[in-house]
Amino acid sequence: MTVQAILAPVFAQVLLIFVLMFWLGRVRLAEIKAGAVTAGDVSMGQRNWPPRAQQAANAFSNQFELPVLFFALVPLALYTKKADLLCVVLAWIFVASRAVHAGIYVTSNHVPFRFRAYTLGALVLLAMWIVFAVRIFLAPIGI
Repeated sequence: MTVQAILAPVFAQVLLIFVLMFWLGRVRLAEIKAGAVTAGDVSMGQRNWPPRAQQAANAFSNQFELPVLFFALVPLALYTKKADLLCVVLAWIFVASRAVHAGIYVTSNHVPFRFRAYTLGALVLLAMWIVFAVRIFLAPIGI
């Protein structure tokens, strides 16, 4: 498996984070311009944003929770040469689930759908870690 193949979903996840960051900025600026909130209302990190802006903030913030385990696994898989086709396919499924989760979060915010997308991603990531751990512990010991 090529380095590009396993890093492509990582780049896609990073792109998702930046898209959400800019989306968040646009939504927050629109709320301030509309007078829905003042800079003073949120200058100290208070969660006084209107729901639409808070949804965007939550979607962005969520990208620094579960995906951290993804960002930790990929370099380990590369370093140990365990990044094979299964790893790449699971990585793409994980990233797709994160994109769906974020899309639901910033649009309808329908919790049952959002939960399903989150759960899918969590289970795929768990499978990635289990497969990786099994391959590491079953690998012949090098001298």
